[in-house]
Amino acid sequence: MVTQDRAARTRQALIAAAAADMDLNGYDGATLSVISASAQVSMGALTFHFSSKRALAEGVVAEASALTRERAAAAVSDQPSPLPAAIALLQHLADLLDESVVVRAAALLTRERPEAVPGWHQAWVPTLSHLLREADNAGQLHRDARPVAVANLAVYLLTAVEVHRGSAVGEGLDAQDSLSRLLPFVRRAIGTADT
Repeated sequence: MVTQDRAARTRQALIAAAAADMDLNGYDGATLSVISASAQVSMGALTFHFSSKRALAEGVVAEASALTRERAAAAVSDQPSPLPAAIALLQHLADLLDESVVVRAAALLTRERPEAVPGWHQAWVPTLSHLLREADNAGQLHRDARPVAVANLAVYLLTAVEVHRGSAVGEGLDAQDSLSRLLPFVRRAIGTADT
């Protein structure tokens, strides 16, 4: 049991160190030696848990995806109807981009290495798409706003606020602030007058 606990702590330390290095330097700029030193584990321990940098990147995305699915479920559980739930989901995702280096690294890896690692978007786009279909069925979406197109727009918006975090024109906004400024326009464009 003690060995399993130590192994789990080592794995978590490696994922946290990899996320920090990849968030700062991207996949190509991150190095296993920096990651092992930052996690305070030997290179042997690193390669025991993760056979390659790609495997480590996949571990980062898996960790971020689990956290994202958990937060996505909580975000939508107390909403009165599908469209507000979809908006709340986007706001929680922006919060995650601001507060979690693991989620930021996963979002970056999704852009940089789409062929190598499963996408972070897979953790939340199915939930968003389901909510948007429900919103459409409930008459909450504008007649020209198709659920698939709105889901794509949400991916673009979150990618934009993630990429431009802290570098918004004229001010240093975080992802949540940037998204909050855009959502009223999006909501008016996609929603019906009574939503």
